[in-house]
Amino acid sequence: MILLGKAYQTINRVLEKFMVIIFSLLIVDVLAQVFSRYLLSYSPSFTEEFARFSLIWLSLLGMAYLTGQREHLTMDYVYQKFSEQNKKKATIFIESIIILFATVVMLIGGGNLVYITLDLGQLSSALQIPLGYVYMVVPVSGLLIVFYSIHNISKVS
Repeated sequence: MILLGKAYQTINRVLEKFMVIIFSLLIVDVLAQVFSRYLLSYSPSFTEEFARFSLIWLSLLGMAYLTGQREHLTMDYVYQKFSEQNKKKATIFIESIIILFATVVMLIGGGNLVYITLDLGQLSSALQIPLGYVYMVVPVSGLLIVFYSIHNISKVS
């Protein structure tokens, strides 16, 4: 339990810093795009693609982070009507469903997507980087969601 708590804090710190870096790069990239387009009448092709990939990474990692903070979007009107015992049962059930989804869709499905795109050698059009590296965020986010859901269950039990 203590080890899980320390891992939780470490992963949070690393993820927070990584997302700040991604967001900072996204801001610099978009500002450079606007500057070059309107002041230099030239628009580098890689800036749009980098912004898209950064937003994908930021969104999926942010989703995992919010799962860990229990701040993801919920409709909890009915949940708030439950007794404390039923709230615990509902939380365990919900987190188990989240683990199942993250494992099947994000870890297994995302892992297959990464493997196939790397195996086929697909490259992004402007940056010429393997698309498997871009898609790598799907299984990574899935793994983080599974970890955070296990942590959330351990806090309830």
